[in-house]
Amino acid sequence: MPTQSLFLVAGLLLMATSAHALTADDLVAKNVDARGGLDKIHAIKSIKLDGKLRVGGQFELALTQYKKAPDSVRTEATLQGLTQIQAWDGKSAWQISPFEGRRDPEAMSGDDAKSLSDDAPIGGPLVDWKGQGNSLEYLGTEDIDGTQAHKLKVTLKNGDVEYVYLDPDHYLEIRTIADQVVRGTHVETVTDYGDYEQVDGVYFPFSISSSTKEAGPFAKQQITIEKAVANVPMDDTLFAFPHATGTAHAAAGAKP
Repeated sequence: MPTQSLFLVAGLLLMATSAHALTADDLVAKNVDARGGLDKIHAIKSIKLDGKLRVGGQFELALTQYKKAPDSVRTEATLQGLTQIQAWDGKSAWQISPFEGRRDPEAMSGDDAKSLSDDAPIGGPLVDWKGQGNSLEYLGTEDIDGTQAHKLKVTLKNGDVEYVYLDPDHYLEIRTIADQVVRGTHVETVTDYGDYEQVDGVYFPFSISSSTKEAGPFAKQQITIEKAVANVPMDDTLFAFPHATGTAHAAAGAKP
């Protein structure tokens, strides 16, 4: 074989070896370091996010989200004096839907609660993925809007699958594709992340846009975070189902 061909083959082998040198654990470690490090992530026991939610390109709502470790979340969206609430306390979910004429709290089905439970961990699906009961697989790189992003397949403990795409330079999440089974039907949601800002030394995305296939005119949502505060005191009752109507309405107005 000519010398030039040998060099070409050697170069191709080196490129192939480099492309497969990274493992799923390597990528998670790089992602955690890029976010601020495991100690700083673990130090955030709660976080309150305030901003705006734009739905379907038509309506803009005031948004407040509360998260508390290990996996509680509550989201409030307010428009014209009405506040929609969805909450997950780590075991079950509930909601108040005034825009649909329902002002009292009601339990959410397991399928309807999936997106809440999946989104609840403050560090996301990669941080402490084993402890969360998730499984992980590295699928190589894939083009995301001109960027050869690293693609990780995360199978959550509830059976949902998320494909997480990491920027090859900074190793932060730039996109996730969630595949959930809701009432026997696969629902795919694509979420793009950007405008990362530090909160107590940990980077969080302040721009989050998502779209769900075949979900109607309000399937596209844009979240813009304007303020984030870590380690805000939050009582567990903020996330628990309010058994009394008065308690539900009081909780809806509570701003820890």
